[in-house]
Amino acid sequence: MRRAKQSWRCWVMISMAAAFLFVMLVLPLLLVSIEALRKGWTAYMAALTEPFAVKALYLTLEATVLAVVLNTLFGLASAWLLTKYDFRGKAWLGAFIDLPFAISPVVAGLFFIMLFGRMSPLHPFLQAEHIAIVFAVPGIILATIFVTLPFITRELIPVMEAQGRSEEEAAATMGAGGWTIFRRVTLPNIRWALLYSVILCTARALGEFGAVSVVSGHIRGETNTLPLHVEILYNEYTFSAAFAVSSLLALLAIVTLILKAWVEIRQEKQNKRNADATVSEGMTS
Repeated sequence: MRRAKQSWRCWVMISMAAAFLFVMLVLPLLLVSIEALRKGWTAYMAALTEPFAVKALYLTLEATVLAVVLNTLFGLASAWLLTKYDFRGKAWLGAFIDLPFAISPVVAGLFFIMLFGRMSPLHPFLQAEHIAIVFAVPGIILATIFVTLPFITRELIPVMEAQGRSEEEAAATMGAGGWTIFRRVTLPNIRWALLYSVILCTARALGEFGAVSVVSGHIRGETNTLPLHVEILYNEYTFSAAFAVSSLLALLAIVTLILKAWVEIRQEKQNKRNADATVSEGMTS
């Protein structure tokens, strides 16, 4: 009787979770796809290949690639520093890295406006050197980097902490240099976590709206990313084109979700192999 009651509760919870996921995830994707194709395949492709949409796609990919590459380098360095060394101010550095999680993206955009805009002390120098940051591509890239800054670091720190320092210290005592230790000892142990964090960072960068909206200036064909392009199309009541471009963003999100699931499976298999190896070593010793 108790087992039947537990089984009934389990099925109720599973059904509620499935219904929630259907309403919040599957149904919106279906509605976006239906609205995007409402006027036919020709209109759908015309919306995606329209010059402003293509430029917005290129700018989105440019900002995403640069943000992911730079944040990967920073994330590796900061995670290595926070897990392999002890120093004064370590906790403050970790908290500072988490700052983009606590600040609204809109506030981050305003920060860059104040730092590089007309009211900034740097503005006369930037204007004299003909350097445009806000309302230009560099501002969009900086805003994207800022909002995605913690992703790599925060995914790598738990893995590096679990790994410990013993292997690196053993390699150092054998005369290996810092780069050799990182390439042959640390990187193989964190490669799946690194790939997982890169995928999360990419997904976040592709969909960034708030900070980019503030610093972009909404210059059509120059500083509009795909999310901003969708907003403009929707405000102009060209709903079919807006949903068509939205479906492209949804497709990119689905691709990153599939990659994320694949990495999780590979990471679980790697963890299981490591656990089995540890058990076998303990039995032989």
